[in-house]
Order: sequence, then C-alpha cells, then structure tokens
Amino acid sequence: MSWKITALAPRAVIEAALVAHEDALDWDPEIVLSGSEIAEDRPDDWQLEAWFTHKPTRTDEAALAALFAGPVPDFVIEKLPDTDWLVASQQDLEPIRAGRFNVHTPDYPASTEPGVVDFTIPASQAFGTGQHATTAGCLAMLTHMKARGVVVRNCADIGTGTGLLAFAALALWPRALAIASDIDAVCTSVVEANAHTNGVTMGARGGELVMTVADGMDHPLLTARGPYDLIMANILAGPLVTLAPDFGAAIVPGGHLLLAGLLETQEAAVRAACRKAGLRLAARLVNGDWSILWLRKRRK
Repeated sequence: MSWKITALAPRAVIEAALVAHEDALDWDPEIVLSGSEIAEDRPDDWQLEAWFTHKPTRTDEAALAALFAGPVPDFVIEKLPDTDWLVASQQDLEPIRAGRFNVHTPDYPASTEPGVVDFTIPASQAFGTGQHATTAGCLAMLTHMKARGVVVRNCADIGTGTGLLAFAALALWPRALAIASDIDAVCTSVVEANAHTNGVTMGARGGELVMTVADGMDHPLLTARGPYDLIMANILAGPLVTLAPDFGAAIVPGGHLLLAGLLETQEAAVRAACRKAGLRLAARLVNGDWSILWLRKRRK
C-alpha cells in the first residue's frame, strides 16, 4: 500500500520547494517528490506531490514542511491503491517527435517516415520514456549537435533510466563506443529489454552498449572506458552541480557535455559549476520550464 501527500501553492513556491529538496542532504530517498501545474489553463497554480511506501509520520510531514521557506501550505494525505504509479502514468502516452526521433510505447505503431529514427519504449519502472520535456529536449539537442558536425567516438549516458539517450547517440553515431549507467539497479534489466526491442546490441565493441550500475561517475568501468567525447546526463540540478568537476575531468579537450533535468531557474548554478570545470556553453534550448544545455570543454 502506498500513500501520497499533496500541497497546493503558486508555481514559484513549489519550484523553490523542489530546489530545497535537491539541496537536502538528509532527504529520505524512499520519498519521491514531484511538482507540476494543476491544469494547462492555470499555469501559475502548482501542486507538490510526495509519494510514500508507508503511512506518512509526523517526521515525514515535518521534512516536507521544511522545504517551504514561507508559510507551509495545507497537506492533503491520502492512501492509494496497490498500483505502480510510474507505469500507470506512462500507459497510453501518445508518441512524441523530437529532432530526428519518434518515441512511442508499444500501444502505437512505429513511424515509417523517411529519415526518422523510431524507438519503442514501454512504460517501465525507469525514467526516460521520451515523454518528459527534459528527455525530448535532449533528443532534439542531439539532433542539433549531429547537424552541427559533432563527431562522437566514445560516449556515456549517466543516469540513463530506460537507455533512450544512449540508443539515440548510437543511432546518430553508429560506430561509437557507448556506456550507460544508473544508480538504480532496476535499470539494468530495463535497458537490456529496451535494447533488445529496438535492435541495440549490448556489448563492449563499437556500435554496442555497455550497461552498469554506478553513482555518478564513481565506477571503475566508467573510468576505464574514458575519456569521452560526449557525456549525457539527464538527472537533477543538484547532482549536475556536484558532478561537474567529474564530467570535466572525464571529457577530452574539445569534447561535449549534454545536460538536462534542471529547471530554467536552476540553470545559472549549473552553468557556473561547469565553467569552473572548463566547460563553456555551446547551445541551449528551453522546453517548458526545463533547460537543456550543450557545453564544450576547452581545448588545451
């Protein structure tokens, strides 16, 4: 049985709470948090939702309340039926087009449009079906990078989720070495299943994909496979700031970094951390409230 706490507040208040959540070093990782607008015709009215695997305690409520710098909005606590809400929320999602890519669940047929790369990504326990603005933005930016003449021989997808960005990179640069990683072990089987569905070969040679479980860049296989001329990371702003020095060290001079998972309001902090790591902005796009950043490492 799972539980949910919902808080309603203006957009700026909810976004500030999400930023505070990323900075909370002692946050219980079992508590999943998200923020969203209540309805398309009410863009300034947002909700903060927190999911629990247990009935929320007073300590849990206090931790949630501590995310708000000002008055704490009322909490609505509800018991939920036994449902995988991530999978349920992704059922029957309409296909999306982003750059050269068409991404859809098995409920929809593949695109037969010439020049379009089609991926079937089922609803799963992992993030990254292509429907979220950050993932779609990354697909569009990868397409832009390819069009600008970027050559990738060795790439890494950090926080891969479903494996989609790694698949996309291999579709654009089919001879590249590629590795994908995620902190969540469940992603290994998800990526392997999705690779099989989409004709991506798992393996260590060029044009193949290696999958591993790692916290950020902290894994001997990620170290051994580097340095990289492309690293992709669609995670959260807080980890992106923390990992910026590791990204900078793992990218070859003149190499590329693609970042997403950050709100536009968090972009300045992420870019500042990247500048210190020797990475400069090459291009950016905004998809909804989210920034997608393409950065380059200085040539020595």
